[in-house]
Amino acid sequence: MIALIGLVLGVVAGLVIEPTVPAELQPYLPIAVVAALDALFGGLRAYLDGIFDERVFLTSFLSNVVVAALVVFLGDQLGVGSQMTTAVIVVLGIRIFSNAASIRRHLFKA
Repeated sequence: MIALIGLVLGVVAGLVIEPTVPAELQPYLPIAVVAALDALFGGLRAYLDGIFDERVFLTSFLSNVVVAALVVFLGDQLGVGSQMTTAVIVVLGIRIFSNAASIRRHLFKA
């Protein structure tokens, strides 16, 4: 319930404040969002499996975002930013779909 309230407050705050992302950070925003989605799907899967831990979720959420952004930043510094972005999106996408499949199996008992 607290998470849902936090989500609603965050969405409302974002719509009211209308934050802008600096141009130099804009390439990292999609990566951060996908990394956060990976952590959210992993957290939902753990909750449905009965093994959810708030500390593990928070650590996973923050570390996924930071590591993904650092990998893309390193790729930018090496001149292969778009390839590293694609690699991070593919890896996190595979994890998201794997967690989604597990969630689906759990919910539909399949």
